[in-house]
Amino acid sequence: MEILTNKKVLIVGATGGIGSETTKLIKKNQAEVFITGKDPNILQKVAQGNNIPEDHVFQMDITQATEVEKVAAQIHNQIGQLDVVVNAAGIGIIKPLEQLEVEDFDRSVDVNLKGAFYLFKYFLPPMKNAKRGLFINIPGVLGKTPMSGASAYGASKFGLNGLTKSIREELRRTEVRITNLYLGGVDSPFWDDIDMRVNRDKFISAKEAARAVWFLCQQPSSGVVSEMVVQPFNHQAI
Repeated sequence: MEILTNKKVLIVGATGGIGSETTKLIKKNQAEVFITGKDPNILQKVAQGNNIPEDHVFQMDITQATEVEKVAAQIHNQIGQLDVVVNAAGIGIIKPLEQLEVEDFDRSVDVNLKGAFYLFKYFLPPMKNAKRGLFINIPGVLGKTPMSGASAYGASKFGLNGLTKSIREELRRTEVRITNLYLGGVDSPFWDDIDMRVNRDKFISAKEAARAVWFLCQQPSSGVVSEMVVQPFNHQAI
């Protein structure tokens, strides 16, 4: 496995439960960490708690193409190509069809699918030119297996799955790798606003989810982990 010392790693959505724990773990492994998040107050707390310098911290709304393009240009002008991009941004709207608003569907697609497209669009070209690098997305298991009430979320995550697989075909002559991490049942703020009875005591902790991301960041140059599934014992759906 490769070590992360001095690797340039961007964590998108570092203000979330998985993103903040991933930031902490990867920073402890001596990587040069860059972080983004939508909430400036939480973003600053994550940065200060992990000794991340101010010029490595970027407020960014992943749904805004111009913001993603601007941050990508700033980072690339500052350090050149990133070694790893971790997309830990995402939202979950779980409602039956009758209660699902058009705005709910649009928001799910904007964050979970279009946001990922913007990351690929603006952060992938330098990797492709250098013929090396790693992208990690976190579709969740609902990007592989449908669930009642998850039509908007599932559509956005199944779309992310298709987006990733298609872009992989464009990278065949390079050593740029894309990994989808399918997590099921992570105890994080993701569930705070979801009206659904769940037993969070049996969920995977955000720290353990971060360990999965950390593991994937160390893939050997001789191979690629195209996808990995991590679920609680009581969530083994696939």
